[in-house]
Amino acid sequence: MATAIKMVDPQQDEFLAGLESKTKRANHFFRTMANRPEVLKAFVPFYRAVTGAGSVDHRTKELVYLACSFANECAYCTAAHTASGKKAGITEDELRALQTEQDHAFSEAERAAVRYARELTRTADADDTRDALFEHFNNEQIVEITLVAAMANFTNRFNNGLVILPEA
Repeated sequence: MATAIKMVDPQQDEFLAGLESKTKRANHFFRTMANRPEVLKAFVPFYRAVTGAGSVDHRTKELVYLACSFANECAYCTAAHTASGKKAGITEDELRALQTEQDHAFSEAERAAVRYARELTRTADADDTRDALFEHFNNEQIVEITLVAAMANFTNRFNNGLVILPEA
């Protein structure tokens, strides 16, 4: 199935062409978002600020992103973050555990972050699981985990809503 919205040709958008030249691959997410070039230009640095280096380790951020993406059944984000999650040290067994919500394989801190991300994804009200985060994370880290979950939900809904599928 094709995307619901026509993707922008990178030859028609210099910023998009620059993004794809850095990654050396087509990016359906960027090509679709490029229909609103000013949004794409603002999104890229914001995404990097949320998912890049911070007070929470990269592995935990990927676990949170993947927990949201599996919960939302976002094929695009699941594919992209499976690859980046593996680079962050997430194993195949751990990926299966995330997908099936069998969280016993993770540390207590990782379980708390994953459960919070799932609850926030499903209900937008995560009082119980948010409170559990305080046993493992400080305020800055909880904000960061929440930002990663919010970013995952944003990209999941963008991709699912516009039928953006992973590149072949």
